[in-house]
Amino acid sequence: MKGTVFTISLTFLLLAPLVSADYQDEIKALTSRVEVLADSKAGLSDAERFKELIDITYDYTMLSYPEFATFLGDPRGQDRWSDQSEAATRQRKQDAKTLLRALENINREALSPTGQVNYDLMYDRQKRDIEGQQFPDEFMPINQMGGVQQDIARMMAIAQPGNVADYANMIARLQKTPQVIDQTIAWMRKGMEAGITPPAITLRDVPQQIRNQLVDEADKSPLLSAFQTFPASVDSLQQASLKQQAAAAFSEKVAPAFERLLAFVENEYIPVARKTIAMRDLPNGEAWYAYNVKQRTTTDLTPEQIHKIGLAEVKRIRGEMEGVIKSSGFKGTFDEFLVFLRTDPQFYHTTKEGLLRDYRDIAKRADPELMKLFGKLPRTPYGVVAVPAYAEKSQTTAYYQRGSVKAGRPGNFFANTYALDTRPRWEMEALTLHEAVPGHHLQLALQDELEDVPWFRRVGGYTAFTEGWGLYAESLGKEMGFYTNPYSKFGQLTYEMWRAIRLVVDTGMHQLGWSRQQAIDYFMKNAGKQEHDVIVEIDRYIVWPGQALAYKIGELKIKELRAYATDQLGEKFSIRAFHDEVLGKGALPLSVLDANIRAWVKEQQPGD
Repeated sequence: MKGTVFTISLTFLLLAPLVSADYQDEIKALTSRVEVLADSKAGLSDAERFKELIDITYDYTMLSYPEFATFLGDPRGQDRWSDQSEAATRQRKQDAKTLLRALENINREALSPTGQVNYDLMYDRQKRDIEGQQFPDEFMPINQMGGVQQDIARMMAIAQPGNVADYANMIARLQKTPQVIDQTIAWMRKGMEAGITPPAITLRDVPQQIRNQLVDEADKSPLLSAFQTFPASVDSLQQASLKQQAAAAFSEKVAPAFERLLAFVENEYIPVARKTIAMRDLPNGEAWYAYNVKQRTTTDLTPEQIHKIGLAEVKRIRGEMEGVIKSSGFKGTFDEFLVFLRTDPQFYHTTKEGLLRDYRDIAKRADPELMKLFGKLPRTPYGVVAVPAYAEKSQTTAYYQRGSVKAGRPGNFFANTYALDTRPRWEMEALTLHEAVPGHHLQLALQDELEDVPWFRRVGGYTAFTEGWGLYAESLGKEMGFYTNPYSKFGQLTYEMWRAIRLVVDTGMHQLGWSRQQAIDYFMKNAGKQEHDVIVEIDRYIVWPGQALAYKIGELKIKELRAYATDQLGEKFSIRAFHDEVLGKGALPLSVLDANIRAWVKEQQPGD
């Protein structure tokens, strides 16, 4: 659930199984079957073998990655965490290669047109993930954006217990938390030995994030929030027993493990963490960054090409911002206008409740406008909630957590209420449209509700598509009746500028030798965001190299395709039909999206 979305990889996700013998036997049976399909026809047609592989990957994923099963509402493995051991990682990589061999044993041309699309997406993702095995991401399992110090609490919050057995599973997970933390420490030690760590400067808030989990009273822990209220199916005697067991698990297992993690991070890890910030400074770092760029953007653009695109976009958007300043009647320079936006009290809330209330109001005003722009809308509801206190200081301005029809869980737009004097009103409309509707919630809920597609197309993602759509959604605000005053319009441009700046500073730091301060200064010079937000953003780009490039690259492609369809179809162009076509097949690589829209345009045109 990084940033704004939760995505999966067909390399059986990112972790490997910590399972009982029964589950291990089931997983071995699945992998053995994949080996058969990789080496023979097994008396089946190509279509039958491909369908079986799709079914196997689903079962393997649910059995091996119980956190993801929780997320999707699958009941399997809810008393376990995923294994992050070295042995499990080796097995995961081998399983991925076996799956690729099985896919290569299928004749793509023997599949239906729809089957060929599914095959291409599965094969391409699998091949690229195996290419990435040479880069040891597992050596850096913790940074200020995520890791066990945040992720365990997030998973416990996602769980929706409905009976005694569900609560027993949650207690079992609490009891097994030390295994996850100790495995995390083991990977961090390997990273230290290899010289592969996050930059020390980005780890400064991690100790406090760990301390936030170490409460004096167990029932005050965010990990035990589900034990504060119970459904009617759990009687009072059972409630008391479950509370006692959860508290004991926290005090005897969870707290000591987090204390070990805290001591290790403060006394051993941070002191030796690297002082450089660029991914290119890591072993094989230049190739690692190039791979990340390709993965995140789903293009063949080089870092240098993306840097140039960013510079051009910054220049273009800066011109539009100057025009808005002039129209506002402000008498002063661009820099003076930024100071005005950052410091004038009229632009800031004084209470967290007021900030959340305004976000919810914007969302309610956006909902009825969707009918003008979309023919199909999702059934899944969404909410607006505060970023958890244990993570708010080093978390970004906002993020979205997708819902699940199967799990019966709504989507949630998480808004950061920390440091209210860094959360200006003029950014709120653009941010809400990005995270909620017509942005992430609309796109991801529609994808979750897709029918007649394989499971991985309902839950998978491509950052360039999902984040590109989120940024494109911000630009729809004018058509939806937003940005009616110069400040909110400037806020929308500030957010677009923010994503253009990302192209410049991400490639600048990781490829071109920029310093962290140089990136901060460039950001502050060209956007109206507060310094706290800018620092949080820059540190995010440092620990997620390449991720921030996807937004602008994806948005530019969607806008390019809209302009193409508008030009080709003229009066026949329908914005609702165009949006339905963009979103109707779920998240896609940009090249596939391009081909789909061009084919759709051709279908709309009258024959010769």
